[in-house]
Amino acid sequence: MRNEVLKIVLAFLFICFAAIGHAEDKYINGIPYVKLNNGLFMPRFGIGTFNVPDDSTACDAVSYALKCGYRHIDTAHAYRIERGVGKAVKESGIPREEIWITSKIWPSEYGEGKTLEAIDKMLERLQTDYIDLLYVHQPMGDFIGAWKDMEKAVKMGKVRALGISNFDASDSLFHAIVDNVEIKPAVFQIELHPYAQRLDWRKKAQEYGIQVECWFPLGGEMSNGALFRDPEICKIAAAHGKTPAQIILRWHIQEGLSAIPGATRHDYIKENISIFDFELTDEEMSVMRSLNKEKRFFNMNYEEAEQFMLNWRIED
Repeated sequence: MRNEVLKIVLAFLFICFAAIGHAEDKYINGIPYVKLNNGLFMPRFGIGTFNVPDDSTACDAVSYALKCGYRHIDTAHAYRIERGVGKAVKESGIPREEIWITSKIWPSEYGEGKTLEAIDKMLERLQTDYIDLLYVHQPMGDFIGAWKDMEKAVKMGKVRALGISNFDASDSLFHAIVDNVEIKPAVFQIELHPYAQRLDWRKKAQEYGIQVECWFPLGGEMSNGALFRDPEICKIAAAHGKTPAQIILRWHIQEGLSAIPGATRHDYIKENISIFDFELTDEEMSVMRSLNKEKRFFNMNYEEAEQFMLNWRIED
């Protein structure tokens, strides 16, 4: 009984948090932009490029996404397709200031002096003068040294906002950044979807005024489409004449979260952004929240990840 009461209280609190987030939003072409803790507005919906096989595919996917109205692109040096992303942005004809580009520094690039050099190379690959949001990609290695260089890059105008990705491995890693840096993280990127709603981490981020952004918002390939087969999600989808993916993404938006679903097929890219012409009811939102099992689909532990990531070098 006590656990059920706690769940209800947490759900109520997050409804309040979402409402606060919506109050800070502004809308451009129907897409919500959240005001970050540094005053910048970031589109809360975008396209992810994880697991895209090559620059050509990335360029095609991002080009089509931009034509469909996407204005937030999430990439990383580790994805090895930044050149394709940069080419798509350059050739889109859309003013650079209207597109939000996010990328990530890999652990092999961490360290004072080293990270600034890596940022300059990233700017060259992306064919841009600045990056809107730059993450430390993984919480291992000299990420404090990397952060100091990232702060210098902000002051030099090469980066506009800083974020932490995957710093949910432990409380100590999260606090090592948020409690000990000059420029606070503006965005916190973690795996988050209806089966893993990450309530504790969302609460921590809220306390620091940090926007939560979700990778694997639809569960990712490792889920084998589990969310798309959920009977409650399918029921809500049928009621709205939408797909399960659209219901899930709409839930993210109404929760006040930022979502960056990945796709290369044009029909999926179009489907994913077609979520701003309807709303889930309060009852439907409650049903979606009730699906939480804190069940992640990416389950590599920190020690395994550290061994792999600290030894992997990415070619420029």
